[in-house]
Amino acid sequence: MSQTPHAPRTKTGDSGLAVRAAAARALAPVITGKGSLTGLDDHQVVARDRSLFKALCYGTCRTLPRLEALANTLLAKPFKARDADVQALLLLGIYQQLYLRIPAHAAVGETAGAARLLGKEWATRVLNGCLRRLQRESAELQAEVDRDPAVALLHPKWWLKTLRQAWPDDWQAICEANNLAGPMTLRVNRRHGDREMYLDRLDGAGIQARLCLHAPDGLTLETPRDVETLPGFAEGHVSVQDEAAQLAAVLLGPSLAPRPGARVLDACCAPGGKTAHLLELYDLDLQAIDCDDVRLARVEDTLSRLGLEATLAAGDATARDWWDGTPFDAILLDAPCSGSGVIRRHPDIKRLRRPSDITKLAELQARLLDNLWPLLAPGGTLLYATCSVLPAENAEQIDAFLARTPDAEVTMPADLGWGRASGVGRQLLPEPDSHDGFFYARLGKRPA
Repeated sequence: MSQTPHAPRTKTGDSGLAVRAAAARALAPVITGKGSLTGLDDHQVVARDRSLFKALCYGTCRTLPRLEALANTLLAKPFKARDADVQALLLLGIYQQLYLRIPAHAAVGETAGAARLLGKEWATRVLNGCLRRLQRESAELQAEVDRDPAVALLHPKWWLKTLRQAWPDDWQAICEANNLAGPMTLRVNRRHGDREMYLDRLDGAGIQARLCLHAPDGLTLETPRDVETLPGFAEGHVSVQDEAAQLAAVLLGPSLAPRPGARVLDACCAPGGKTAHLLELYDLDLQAIDCDDVRLARVEDTLSRLGLEATLAAGDATARDWWDGTPFDAILLDAPCSGSGVIRRHPDIKRLRRPSDITKLAELQARLLDNLWPLLAPGGTLLYATCSVLPAENAEQIDAFLARTPDAEVTMPADLGWGRASGVGRQLLPEPDSHDGFFYARLGKRPA
């Protein structure tokens, strides 16, 4: 059941202890449900160990149900709540043994030794004993815990139930895709040439990539790499964006391309990938809003690197205090959602989401739709998007909106070569080595 992907090899000595201690500190809030992986860059890790640090954190979250089941089997009694960092070290050690090509002595010795850097030297013997037992009994212990489907499929029970209800023929494939790291996909800035030209530049730099099947500006790298090593990245020639997310600009194209200077709203715009893509392709008067000032700053940084301009404003899309009263020709609502289509990129979602969150998010999405629709000019287009695979946030959400909104009509193309029909919209499910899970529905406002 274990996998052995390519991963950075550990270094021995103090560096090996430090990177594991840093990973334990980063993971402790996640495993206790009090934090996420978004702050990884804030942790002090030497440059040469950063790739290992992130591999440990993301990989441990991705495989957490199995790691925790094995930890429960290995421990004579659970750690106390105040020792969540030691629990995280044990999970890290199990992950290294089962999933990474790290020498056994490092996976065991340096993980156990890292407890000293956490000020908990007493834990070194406990960790060492647990991890050495796993070395001896790995196959038997894994077979035992994998009898539980939630462990074998690496998803909490409620996630399995929810996915099975939504996609009875596809839920296992969704889980399997969620358990793999997503590929690194690029969006070529058409202002600097097409993707075939950029593919040649990559080839000249010894970087292997392939054309995306559905996104006309997309390329997927055979192996992820640091963006600073990509030709022209600093100059704005290329950005990182999943293929599914790139389809937003394609769907809005028929509304925007014939209307130079169209007034467009990108609501809930952070981190700005779709904002930038629209501006790369079309002549727009674009306003982008987000309720998070920190994330909005990322949008500004992205546009600056790409040499693009938009009106940015901190604003709540369920209110209108940021609006100047002039209707928009098009609105992109990339709505807050469960993230169930991008779990492979944000594996902490499996731990941090709760069943009650889905209902609350669906209510928020409905408020956003109802608030933004009156801001759309007659004859205009609203594109609703989520990175979710759950009907409550997608097809059912749009069906309910249409039922209460008489001047809304469906303008979603019926002949798309990607995804599958889901209500009046289109659903993409996550696929290994391809796109994330995403939903789109395009609506038009009938002329007055």
